Amino acid sequence: MSRERGTVGSADTVLAGKISDPALSILLCSPASSARMIATVIRAAAAAGLGGMAGLLGGLFGVGGGFLVIPLLGFFYGMDQQTAQGTALMMVVPNVLWAFSQYQRRFSVDVRMAATIAGSALIATYPTARFATGLDPHVLRLAFAVFLATIAVTVAYCLRRGNVRVGTGPTRAWGWTTVVGLIGGVFSGLFGVGGAFVPPLLTTFFGLRQLEAQGLALALVSPSALLALMTYARVGRVDWLVGLPLALGGIAAISAGVAFASRLPERRMRLAFCGLLLITAVLLAARG
Repeated sequence: MSRERGTVGSADTVLAGKISDPALSILLCSPASSARMIATVIRAAAAAGLGGMAGLLGGLFGVGGGFLVIPLLGFFYGMDQQTAQGTALMMVVPNVLWAFSQYQRRFSVDVRMAATIAGSALIATYPTARFATGLDPHVLRLAFAVFLATIAVTVAYCLRRGNVRVGTGPTRAWGWTTVVGLIGGVFSGLFGVGGAFVPPLLTTFFGLRQLEAQGLALALVSPSALLALMTYARVGRVDWLVGLPLALGGIAAISAGVAFASRLPERRMRLAFCGLLLITAVLLAARG
């Protein structure tokens, strides 16, 4: 009898050992664990789709796409403003690097002017990013909404008045492009989307073509977005599990946006950009 018990005991031990095997444990995981796993997969897939949409629009308008993704991360993922900005920067960094290479190849962006804007932007990005991580999320979100709405309204007003030249500007003052870079760096650190500020400024006041201005905006954002990402990550304001699929989706779609950009008329592209900025501002303001 004891021998039979010993046999049964050893069988139980073997079975327990098999159940503890990692591969079998996954198969026998609880319904709650399975639900969490499925939710994680859905969360990552949704982020990749969101990144793809942002990459398409980022390539079209010469921005990283962060200004559109940031409010959506707040709505659908419940992120506070700083974490949404930091996570969006994970997508913005590879997006702008890839998009700039595409713009440079297709539209011949002035490399010297791009370097001036990018270099001056770096000076202002880090201190403003550090400042932004300590702000009240509600205040930062509303300030971001006002920032986007102001850009959209200004450009739309100039288009309506016919003050925007669609040809290349006569003379490009290098001193002023440095100022553009500094201001863009401030907005990159503060909101993570300094590139949204640059195309309207260059087209409205410098007389550059929209495509050329978008290429220069990408040059500004490329190094400053990386610095801002490092700053946000250092204080724990980046959701890496959402940011990685965002970045992959953006990279997959951004070339299509750049290719489509050359087909749109100048005036229509600027109006579309204004409309997108206003929609994003409304989403931010609605969340409060």
